[in-house]
Order: sequence, then C-alpha cells, then structure tokens
Amino acid sequence: MDVVMPQLGETVKEGTVTVWHKKVGERVEANELLFEVNTDKVETEVPAPVSGVLAAILVAEGGTVQVGTTLAVIEEEGKPRAAPARDAPLSPVVRRLLAENGLDASAVTGTGAGGRITRDDVLAHVERSKTGGKPQGDERLPLSKVRKRTAEQMALSWRTIPHVLQAVEVDFHAVDAARLPRALTYLPFVAFAVCRALPEFPALNASLEGDVLVLHRRINLGIAVDLGGEGLIVPVVKDAGDKSLPDLALAIHSVSEKARTGRLAPDDVTEATYTLSNSGRFGTLLTAPIINPPQVAILSTDAVTRKPVAQGETVAIHPVGVLAQSFDHRALDGAYSAAYLRKLKQILEERDWAADLGRGP
Repeated sequence: MDVVMPQLGETVKEGTVTVWHKKVGERVEANELLFEVNTDKVETEVPAPVSGVLAAILVAEGGTVQVGTTLAVIEEEGKPRAAPARDAPLSPVVRRLLAENGLDASAVTGTGAGGRITRDDVLAHVERSKTGGKPQGDERLPLSKVRKRTAEQMALSWRTIPHVLQAVEVDFHAVDAARLPRALTYLPFVAFAVCRALPEFPALNASLEGDVLVLHRRINLGIAVDLGGEGLIVPVVKDAGDKSLPDLALAIHSVSEKARTGRLAPDDVTEATYTLSNSGRFGTLLTAPIINPPQVAILSTDAVTRKPVAQGETVAIHPVGVLAQSFDHRALDGAYSAAYLRKLKQILEERDWAADLGRGP
C-alpha cells in the first residue's frame, strides 16, 4: 500500500517529512506512529494506515512534497510485494563501504533520491559510530525545524518589506483597575483594543499581493508565542473581532497553551491578518518586530513599569508601557499608522474595562 503525504489542513498544500520512526524492512502495525510531518512550523505525527512491512521509503527526512505524493510503500500481509518505481539498488561503492565496515544497509538512513543510501550516508554513519555520537571540537548545533522556518520567513520579510517603526506610550491605569482583581495579563486588553481600532484603519488589517492591497473583513489575530530554545510560533485566534473581552482572553490563552504543548493543528497557524508580539514579559522597553508577510503590520507590547504621570497640577505614579508597530511602507504611510496608534492609546486609557469584562463587544 502506498503511504502518501496527508491533507493536514484546509489551506495546507505541502509538507516536510521530518522523522521516519521505522526503517525499511521493519514491521509496522496499523495506527502505529510511522513518520512526522512539518507544515508551516506545526509538527504532526502520522500513523501507519495498515499493518505490514515497510518495503520502501521514497521521500527521505527533510524532503518537502505536495499533498498526495507517495512517501513510502507498506507491504501488506497476504498481498504480493510491489516494487516501487523509485526503488534503486545500492551502488558498488556503497556495497563495498557497507562490507568493509560490517554494516547492514537497514542500519543506515539514506538521504539520496527516494531514500537511496549514498556514500556520504555510510561515511557519516561510520563517523558517528566512532565518536559515540558525541561532537568533537567546536559544537555545531543545527537549527530546530521551527527556528529554521522562522529564520526563512523573517529573512524574506526583511529583504522585501520596507519596515517603518512607530511607537506610543500608554497609561495602563484604567486597564489595571479591571485586570488586577481578575489576575489577567495586559495582552487580552491590548488585543481587544486592536480589534476595536482596526475597523477604522482597514489598511492595517490587510495583506499585500503583488501590487494589490487586500483588505480583510475578518480580524484574525496572530499571537506570537515564544518556545524557548525551539524558536517562535504564531497561532491564530480566528474572528477575534467578534469576541467579547473574556472570550478573547480565553482564546489567546488556549492557542498559546496549545503552542507550548505541541498540540497545534496546521489550520491553527493560518489566515492571520494582523499579529501581536508580546515582549513585555521579558522586561523590554521597546521592540521593533518583523512583519510576517503577506501581512502589512505587527504590534509589539513591551514591559509595563510604574512611572510618574502628570495629572493637571499633580503627579501620580501609574503603570506605563510602550506599544510599537512595524508597518509596510508600501501599503500605508506614517500618518495613517500614527493615527491608529493614537486610537489604540485612547481606547486603552479611556475605555470602561470593568464593564467589558461583563458584556459582549
């Protein structure tokens, strides 16, 4: 039976095989973990569709293919074995190296076309065996799958998008009065304010497709979640603009926990129209976030600290933080972005947040 790249989400068109949990010649049971696929930073475990022997691996680890592509062949019991079209014999050089080192071909992972074992595969396996798998000299750490994908996207963004950064200071005194009794963070309040402001500034809830700016009716908020050494991932709260403040807080918490525990589905990281990056918990003063294309803007929330604030003839100590927005200068200009940031500031400082915690939007 052919094992194909599965359709892991409505918008997913391709996937990368990251790990094979079985070697050619090994038995696998139906529903037993067979391989793992990465789709836009989300790792998904894929079980075997039937029981049998793994007869061939046609796409090696690291290979990226379209949905529906044949990845492997499982020889089912009671059925004749079908030789895969891409199955290839070992080259004479590989056979000699295997014999000289007393190795069985099944012990070596092939990285050639269709999973074919190459000379370098055998030599690398022998070297790892000699060193016990321990690095010699300077340690070289390959980027994690998530960090590599993030690096590719951010490098593309920085090369192709003319970034502009603007920032405003916000007095969070009104927010604190509502959030502290309920042990909430600042993020859902900022997210709610974003959802209230974006309809007045539709060019920010947009994506750039060539020379066309697409204005989105839905507000799908990307929430950047730090995974420590693994990198960064951005799950999406769909239709955030339709949610009440309590529902939005729950949704942000839910997708963030799914991200940290590795339970995101491929559709959980698609269709974002605007992104929030929460650097405040790291104690930063101001962060210049990088836009995630094809979006045209991203907002960073930084640390909130207590500062003196003038109130008429008196001075009070209030919680103050910075909201910083990077925007694509091809899509809008500084006056438009600045007006949006002033609107956010007004909402956060003047809204009746206690009432919002008890009623819908």
